[in-house]
Amino acid sequence: MPESKYNGRRAFSIENSDIHVTVLPGGGHIAAILDKRSGVNPLWSPVWNSVDPVNFDATRHREFGTGADARLLAGIMGQNLCLDIFGGPSPEEEAAGITPHGEGSVVGFDVSGTESQLTMKALFPLAQIHFERRIELHGSAVRILETAESLAAFDRPICWTQHATLGPPFLENGRTQFRASATKSKVFESEFGTDAYLKTGAEFEWPLGPGKDGTYKDLRVMNLAAVSSGYTAHVMDEAREHAFFTAWSPSSNVSFGYVWKRADFPWLGIWEENHSRTGSPWNGRSLTRGMEFGASPFPESRKEAVARGRLLGVPTYRWLPARTKLQVEYWAVIRRTDAPVESLEWPA
Repeated sequence: MPESKYNGRRAFSIENSDIHVTVLPGGGHIAAILDKRSGVNPLWSPVWNSVDPVNFDATRHREFGTGADARLLAGIMGQNLCLDIFGGPSPEEEAAGITPHGEGSVVGFDVSGTESQLTMKALFPLAQIHFERRIELHGSAVRILETAESLAAFDRPICWTQHATLGPPFLENGRTQFRASATKSKVFESEFGTDAYLKTGAEFEWPLGPGKDGTYKDLRVMNLAAVSSGYTAHVMDEAREHAFFTAWSPSSNVSFGYVWKRADFPWLGIWEENHSRTGSPWNGRSLTRGMEFGASPFPESRKEAVARGRLLGVPTYRWLPARTKLQVEYWAVIRRTDAPVESLEWPA
C-alpha cells in the first residue's frame, strides 16, 4: 500500500465516497475515521507531537513523562488496542517490559491491502500472541475483524478492550451527546485523578451518575465543567445480542458510534479527561472522552481482574486457550444526522 503521513507519523489510508480511514503502523492505532462530506474526524489527536512508539527512547523522549505509560503516551492516537491487559501491568510484568494496556498499543504492525480494505498484522513477543486486524469499508460503515492467536502452550486469562477515544473539535464541553446500551454501572473504586466529580465506588443505573455534591450527573452529555476527571464502568444490556454507543456533535451534525457483539465485549468504560492532568505530556491542555468497549470493566492489572472475577454479575476477563485463535467483529458508523442516534443496529 502507498504510505502517507498523519500528524507527522507513518500512516496508511483507505477510502470510499463516504469515509476516509487512516491507521498508524506504529502501535496499530486507528487514527482517523473521517466523514468526507463534513470533514469531521471524531477520534482524538493529542495536543502534543507524538512519536512512533517503536522508536521511543526514554532518555531522549522525556517530554512524555517518566512513568510506565510514557511509551504508550508517546504514540497514542484515536482508537488503540488494549491486549492482553487493560490498565497497568503488575510490578513483575513491568520489570519484564510490559507497558500499560499491553503490547497491542506499542509494537509495530505490517499493513497491506487495497483502496477499500486493509489488513494489519503484528507479533506481541512478550505476550506470545499473533494479532491480525482486517478493516473493510461499506458505505458510511467500517467493518473491523480482529483475531488473536495464542502461541503459548497454556490457557491464560486476558483482557481485550477497544480504547476508542474522542476529541475536539467533535468533542465539546456541555454539547456533545452520547447514547449507549448500558444498564448497571459503577464509578471507579478509588479517586480517578485530582478532579474526579462522581462518588467513588458508587453503583448506579445508566445514565445518571451520583456526584460528590449530592446531585446526579447525566453522562449522556459531555461535562460542562472547566476541569474534571472520571471513569465509570457499564454493563451492556444483556437482553440485546449487540451492544452500542453513539456520540453526536450538534456543531457539525455528525453522529459517530460503534456496535459490537455483547458476548465479545460485555463492558463499556467511559474515561473522561477534561483539562485535569497537569503532568507531561498532558500539561492541563487535553479534552478527551474514551468510550472503551471490552472484556473488562476497569483498567487494572491482570491479577486484579482475575481476583475480582465478576462485577455486577458479569465476568471481568476472558480466556485465551493454548495455541488457539479468538476472533471478534465490530463496526464503526459515521454519518450526518440532525439529532442524537438513540440506537445503533448491526449493519446488514
